[in-house]
Amino acid sequence: MQKSGNRYVILSPCRNEASLVRRTLDSVVGQTVPPSLWVIIDDGSTDETPQILSEYAAAHSFIKVLTRRDRGHRDVGPGVIDAFYAGLETVDLDEFEFLCKLDLDVDLPENYFELLLARMGKDPRLGSCSGKAYYEGADGRLIKEVISDDYSTGQTKFYRTACFRQIGGFVREVMWDGIDCHHSRMLGWKACSLDEPGLRFLHLRPMGSSQQSIIHGRVRHGRGQHFMGTSFAFIFASAVFRIFKPPYIIGGAAIFAGFVAAMIQRQRRYPDLEFRRYLRKYQWHCLLYGKRRAQKAFEHRGQSAWNPDRGTEKAGPAMVPDATV
Repeated sequence: MQKSGNRYVILSPCRNEASLVRRTLDSVVGQTVPPSLWVIIDDGSTDETPQILSEYAAAHSFIKVLTRRDRGHRDVGPGVIDAFYAGLETVDLDEFEFLCKLDLDVDLPENYFELLLARMGKDPRLGSCSGKAYYEGADGRLIKEVISDDYSTGQTKFYRTACFRQIGGFVREVMWDGIDCHHSRMLGWKACSLDEPGLRFLHLRPMGSSQQSIIHGRVRHGRGQHFMGTSFAFIFASAVFRIFKPPYIIGGAAIFAGFVAAMIQRQRRYPDLEFRRYLRKYQWHCLLYGKRRAQKAFEHRGQSAWNPDRGTEKAGPAMVPDATV
């Protein structure tokens, strides 16, 4: 079957989401432009998640559920991406112009995917985009999660299939959702998140809090930044910025601590040296001129590198250990 029009497939890894999953399921089922196929990968849930998924799959023919064995614990980062690829193996991407990696702890506006598709249609270089995530604070007010405009957020990665294939898919490590956007930009694509009324979605728990605690998540983020190749100057500036965002002070300190611990332990880094050089050059431009100007400048420079018909690799680059630099 050949892909046509705005056909898109969603892949959703999940584990033990019984308390939240109905809100996500209802928000996707109610989309003005629903997916042609939605593959939900149950990564060994031990709660009521499998029963809920079976209920919705029976009611909606575009929902397919894949069940994996119980690994015994939640494993964010590489575990999530492993589950994602287990689902992707069941999909013929040639049938779809777009694909989305969607978490099952979000509540989307009813025209969310319609608006993303419209954005993609207006700009052929837009390889990946998302809305912005908000979560409810203790007082009930909505709090905007920290996600840079030059990233598509990990909870709702919406990709043009050609771009996804050209970057080799997602790296099976923490910071997969940062590496993909920078890699896209290296190849001349654009990646972004948009803070517009129809694209603001509710994250049903704060980012990074799904495994152990939000502080543990911030430390993990710092280690992930080290793996990705982020410079010391940039992570320091980022940690200072995060001091003024919830959780105040300790959130930024935890990110910095995670980065420094990984650096002292000489943990492995992303093995693509060309990528790391590009990343640091981009980050220095962000520090000197601001992220918005840096993003526009690098997108302009990338115009000559963009080739939507470039040969593609098999999605999912291999990971090998690498010496620190």
